Amino acid sequence: MGLYKKIILPWCLDKACGTNAITKQREKIIPLASGVVLEIGIGSGLNIPHYDSKKVIKVLGLEPDEKMWKKSIKKRDYSDLSIERIGLSGEEVPLKNNSVDNVVVTYSLCTIPDAVKALLEMKRVLRPGGKIFFSEHGKAPDIQIQKQQNFIDPLWGKIAGGCHTGRDIPFLFKQAGLKFEFLEEMYIPGPKVLSYNYWGAAFA
Repeated sequence: MGLYKKIILPWCLDKACGTNAITKQREKIIPLASGVVLEIGIGSGLNIPHYDSKKVIKVLGLEPDEKMWKKSIKKRDYSDLSIERIGLSGEEVPLKNNSVDNVVVTYSLCTIPDAVKALLEMKRVLRPGGKIFFSEHGKAPDIQIQKQQNFIDPLWGKIAGGCHTGRDIPFLFKQAGLKFEFLEEMYIPGPKVLSYNYWGAAFA
């Protein structure tokens, strides 16, 4: 299990989150960010190529896993962005209130144990007028797919780093007192239990 978590799982997650379908989702959201940006779960840096370096002053990448951060080194080296790592979990952001212009979170809310607490932290560090740009997989609209999500969720979480297949993403944002500037949703290519996506922008 140690080998799996240290080597196999990070490689699998990087490949799974780097598919063409998910890359297209990133392309819809990441270029909208500007100013000082906090990215929750920067991981291996899959979002880095999609930032607009003319609009972004700095990216503060929250990433607790040292190995995942090291996997991002090539993307960081090829980027014109100023990127700084923050090493704690998404549920505790070591930044002052009203300290970032935007927050980016992509395919991370599924794994954070207390997603609402994490969203409240994102809300806290946002400056007035700031936005949270997100793209996440979550609860499907079809009852049969929901049943499949519920069925595989316990096992999937164990083999996929704590990922939950069917979190109700819009409801999580509402629980954190966030509103949507825009919200879109649809199935993207892939297994339906894992491919219903929500993306958009939220604000306090």
